[in-house]
Amino acid sequence: MTNETRQWRISYQQTIAYEIVNCPNLFHPQNSALLSVGKRENTRRFVVIDGSVEKHYSTEIKDYFKYHQVDAKIVTFPGGEENKSIDSYISILHELDSFPINRRDEPVIAIGGGVLTDVVGFVASSYRRGVPHIKIPTTLMGYIDASVGIKNGINFNGNKNRLGAFEPPQKVFLDKTFLKTLPKRHILNGVCEILKLAVIKDLALFEALETHGVECVDSKFQDDVGALILDRSIEGMIEELQPNLFEENLARKVDFGHTFSYGLETARDAHLLHGEAVLIDIVISALLAKARNLLSEKELNRLLNLISKLGIILNSGFIDSNLLWESIEERTYHRNGLQRVPLLDGIGKCVFVNDVKLEELQLACATLENWTVINESIYER
Repeated sequence: MTNETRQWRISYQQTIAYEIVNCPNLFHPQNSALLSVGKRENTRRFVVIDGSVEKHYSTEIKDYFKYHQVDAKIVTFPGGEENKSIDSYISILHELDSFPINRRDEPVIAIGGGVLTDVVGFVASSYRRGVPHIKIPTTLMGYIDASVGIKNGINFNGNKNRLGAFEPPQKVFLDKTFLKTLPKRHILNGVCEILKLAVIKDLALFEALETHGVECVDSKFQDDVGALILDRSIEGMIEELQPNLFEENLARKVDFGHTFSYGLETARDAHLLHGEAVLIDIVISALLAKARNLLSEKELNRLLNLISKLGIILNSGFIDSNLLWESIEERTYHRNGLQRVPLLDGIGKCVFVNDVKLEELQLACATLENWTVINESIYER
């Protein structure tokens, strides 16, 4: 025997691979795409659907599984940010545990918006240390944002997405016909996320929104131009996320619109949807860029004019610089000690800064207040 210290090193690589598939009319009985993943014969599926999805599509979904002789347990999730909680997570786990599924070939299916797919993804990541799941986004925000990456989670202790995991889905099915039943506010909520991508990395997408954005909103992206804009947005998200799925690099273009929105979205009495908070963040960030001469007056006005043209409500009356500063301090912890704030370097380009000051935020808030007063007829709710 020796007193020599020993050490062992374990190294293992796992391939992350999943498909995002455009699949219209997913729940038509003759469409078997959803059952192309997992076991087909004598099979079961645990399905979680959003309350709004149940309202519009419950019969269609139940008939689909019945037609294909699948024993499906369908659980309704109420949706909304307030339900992105431990209680919801535990409730779904109880339902799942009472309907045991095979660990590898009977994937959990999540049908709903980004909140639902986040919670169900976290359930799938932790149940039996990980079971496969399929995402079917039914909101525009979920379609071009939550559907693409592998992050999922729940809110905890008053903090957004404080608990979660990186868990890739087995497959993502995109069916834009679900968007037909969305209220206009939720269509515009998703448009804010498309606008984020356009402003920070894709001038051509920005120009497409200028030319066709209004008609896409009116058609709820059911027309050919809408389909092209959706596809370009998803491709832009993939381009940014695929090389950095686990966020080893914390300077991320897709974090544009997600520095100040963190505090805005969790502020009491704000009642902002995610995209609405992102929009305020976009404008604040654009004003910071303008003050630093990274963005011209012409480009700033072009952005503000597009927001007005699309009819997106900029509900900024309750924000103040201290709230924004608290948010940037929290994000600095999240980004490992540096602000890493993405700012515009002209429309379609990005730089990262680590020296935003409270005084800059105070000036940006004052400028935004003046602008909204001038345009108050546009932004009245």
